[in-house]
Amino acid sequence: MAKSPRTAMVLAAGLGERMRPLTESMPKPLVPVAGKPLIDHVLDRLAAAGVERAVVNVHYLADLLERHLKSRTAPQIVISDERETLLNTGGGVVKALHAIGGEPFIHVNSDTIWIDGVKPNLERLAEAFDPARMDALLLLAPVATSVGYAGRGDFTMAADGRLTRRPERDVASFVYAGAAILRPELFRDAPDGAFPLTALFNRAEAAGRLHGLRLEGVWMHVGTPEAIAEAEAAIKASAAS
Repeated sequence: MAKSPRTAMVLAAGLGERMRPLTESMPKPLVPVAGKPLIDHVLDRLAAAGVERAVVNVHYLADLLERHLKSRTAPQIVISDERETLLNTGGGVVKALHAIGGEPFIHVNSDTIWIDGVKPNLERLAEAFDPARMDALLLLAPVATSVGYAGRGDFTMAADGRLTRRPERDVASFVYAGAAILRPELFRDAPDGAFPLTALFNRAEAAGRLHGLRLEGVWMHVGTPEAIAEAEAAIKASAAS
């Protein structure tokens, strides 16, 4: 069992175009769900998982996001500034690697939100991560029980946890829930500039080093203003049960 990561990278630089009109005046990570900005749902989970330092990349309406993050003490926030050039999900991590350090780290989207099962999913992810066998361990939500998700899924998962990306015209059982543990070595010889993280997931898959863990609980895809109410209803129902 790997030790639980103490550092995280939080992706918070996106434009949030599908969340308009809310994102005309605020970055998507500050959109409130159940009375709390999306990014605070994420940072609170990281703090509860023992993460001491979170590197957060910023681009769109970066000043608003930085101002909000200044109030946080746990985890400690380190800003990775992408104001000049948006580097996409892969390039953003490469730019921040010097701040992340040389140990495996939690990688999480600032707009991902879920309801945990009996044991917190970030704790389960840390327990399942094996750096000898894995370059990336992704938290995967079952498509059938996810709230607000209408896609065709991202991956199929073998009995040993190895992942295979969904062929273009097929349907897959699992969708990437926006949280993972990654080895910095995953980014060795990464492209320069902006590129998607999926390119490195594909490389890890080809080497047999891309694994998944099924999320316990309920994952909510909050991609549009309409999806917020659905997520809030799921959170309220969970609190009442």
